[in-house]
Amino acid sequence: MPEPGNAQRAELQARRSTLRQRYLQPPSQRRATTGRGIHHAALICSDPERTIQFYQELLGFPLIELVENRDYPGSSHFFFDVGNSTLLGFFDFPGLGLAPGVEALGTVQHIAISVTAERHAELRAKLDAAGIRYGGPDQGIEESMYFQDPDGIQIELLRDELMYFGGEWLDGRGRTSASE
Repeated sequence: MPEPGNAQRAELQARRSTLRQRYLQPPSQRRATTGRGIHHAALICSDPERTIQFYQELLGFPLIELVENRDYPGSSHFFFDVGNSTLLGFFDFPGLGLAPGVEALGTVQHIAISVTAERHAELRAKLDAAGIRYGGPDQGIEESMYFQDPDGIQIELLRDELMYFGGEWLDGRGRTSASE
């Protein structure tokens, strides 16, 4: 994919700066969120068993429910526990002949799941043993591993804590180590 040239990157940086000045308020001035968190993200898979094997058996996210989809008879709807009372849900839609997705406007670019540093190291070894290629450490981003599930959904496993990004706490705790 072609990247923006220097002139366009400067324009984009200026646009981000304008947006930050206009909308990003210091934590002490932000309104409290009206949400309680993401209940679940709902994705589409081609094969429930293969998806269960990947997320539960390889990554260690327990399958906690498997039912028929209320909106499409014959379709499965199932959930994995990814921690902090958050679910990753999947549907299959047998008979629709869905094609693999592509990265496009309005689609999910990736799902980032926080894991402990110890679990991050264990999962890196499991991905290596399973021959699953990942990026992140090869680009100097040691805290993240980006890879695809069996249907091409990009997953990021990162060892940063929730609300920690780019070397700082996004909830106003300041610029400190995530382990503090």
